[in-house]
Amino acid sequence: MISSPAPEHNERPAPLLLLTIALVGVFAFLQVYSVQSILPELQRDLSASVVEIGRAVGATVLAVALVSPLMGMVSDALGRKALIAASVLALALPTAAMITVETVQGLTLWRFAQGLAVPGVTVVAIAYIGEEFRGAAMVRMMTLYVTGSVLGGFLGRFLLGHLTELMSWRSAFGVMALLNAAGAALVWRVLPRSRHFVADRNLGSALSTLGHLLRHPALQAAGLLGFTALFAQVGMFTFINLHLAAAPYHFSPADLANVFAVYLLGVVVTPLAGRWIPRIGARRTVLLSVGLSALGVLLTLLPSVPGIVTALALASCGTFITQSATISFIAYRIDHGRSLASGLYYTAYYTGGFCGAWLGAFAYAWGGWPGTVALLVATQALGWWVAWRFMAGPTRT
Repeated sequence: MISSPAPEHNERPAPLLLLTIALVGVFAFLQVYSVQSILPELQRDLSASVVEIGRAVGATVLAVALVSPLMGMVSDALGRKALIAASVLALALPTAAMITVETVQGLTLWRFAQGLAVPGVTVVAIAYIGEEFRGAAMVRMMTLYVTGSVLGGFLGRFLLGHLTELMSWRSAFGVMALLNAAGAALVWRVLPRSRHFVADRNLGSALSTLGHLLRHPALQAAGLLGFTALFAQVGMFTFINLHLAAAPYHFSPADLANVFAVYLLGVVVTPLAGRWIPRIGARRTVLLSVGLSALGVLLTLLPSVPGIVTALALASCGTFITQSATISFIAYRIDHGRSLASGLYYTAYYTGGFCGAWLGAFAYAWGGWPGTVALLVATQALGWWVAWRFMAGPTRT
């Protein structure tokens, strides 16, 4: 077995470890939003309404929100590496089952099952990074994980959209399942073991830590900020597909998949943000990034395709930077029960994603894309206020 020991807190991370952490993010998010690029196809073939198709998108993130705190406690008791690898593999199973889907209800069920596996990667990976690294190294590793997450989100949408041009979407789901199975084997072979993990199997201690974290002001602020960030991101990238598939654009699944190439900007911007955050602080970073994202959402109202794509790029970059700054803020402020803290954060974060898909569907059904934009910008204004009001203090890493 290939196993590189995790570096001490004061060591420079090895290239293999940097790559592995990024790949963990890729495989965690390969399936989460993949259906967005083929929503018009799914809506037509499954005879689904806008609200039903929005619920199918949101089912995965709802499951992530529900399971994240529990996975935090399980990880604090059992460890990190095995849970990460097993969860990457578990994502392949419901994805393969989607080959047999005949109704939108069946699609929603398997999408929910996908989400049950995601926290075993997301929550545990953040806890692993927070334990094994400090200072600038921690920020760099966290940023690379977010970069991998961004790349995974792009690849899921891009691959499924283009595969659907070559084969039925049911067969395409089979290919996507194979990718996650291969990813699980890779992660298991190369992810370094933890050096600094200390098991906590005391339920009373876990409940005490839970109570402490629920009252922690920094975690409360980060959770509400995360809620608004993913609300806007999921709402935007769900219903822009219906907007672009309709007249006058008439985008195909491959065209919609190509739009998600704006996510690749996040692969560049997020590592750069990892260098800015320690210098200017999490609060100032978030205030700037949320403002940038809101500007991008507003500019999607432009009538031209190049204008819309540019606007999506701006909005995405703002969200990626916000996420990187927020989870670095948590890792810096929380020094006990990190895995549980990550779970609680992701509960709020992914609840926001579910609400963005669910409430965004009503906004789109009522007011089309302009109605959706109004809802998203209002939510981002709330996030900006939360950062301005509650993230003050020693936020430099």
